[in-house]
Amino acid sequence: MSQIFKPVFAILAVLMVATGAAHAASKEKIDRRTDKALAEFREDIGGADDVLARAAGVLVFPSIKKAGIGIGGEYGQGALRVGGQTVGYYSTASASIGFQLGAQARRQIIVFLDPKALEKFRYSNGWEIGVDASVTVVTVGAGGAIDATQLNQPIVAFVFDSKGLMYNLSLEGSKISRIHDD
Repeated sequence: MSQIFKPVFAILAVLMVATGAAHAASKEKIDRRTDKALAEFREDIGGADDVLARAAGVLVFPSIKKAGIGIGGEYGQGALRVGGQTVGYYSTASASIGFQLGAQARRQIIVFLDPKALEKFRYSNGWEIGVDASVTVVTVGAGGAIDATQLNQPIVAFVFDSKGLMYNLSLEGSKISRIHDD
């Protein structure tokens, strides 16, 4: 392992322990958090119901925690819903080097608008944004609105409910892995 990546992995490990990510939350806890995140998304964001109705699948990360001072890391756990039912549990993690300072917690909903993109995700063994698929990122503030008719990408991610301050919001390089066997 190169000398430059050792600090990145050390910070990611500290972040995971600090956020309780060293162990996967129970399925029930992830489902409760997912339900709450989806309810808030629908309540706070105009057009959310239309987007979710168009989705072949929805991957919800109720809380992703990110921290960094030059070197950073992030981690979160969530659920994949198809037809309103949970079909799998996942984690997202990434590490980065570059200009960044601060800490942030955010909600992230990845909407698979193309059934083929959803199928590729579900049957992959680990999935990395920017490598296995391109994801269009939409940052939405409270009271914001989405025009579902304007979404023409196969996979769209909505980032909302950010708390804290973090310069450098990108999903590129985020690794998503299954955490519970069904």
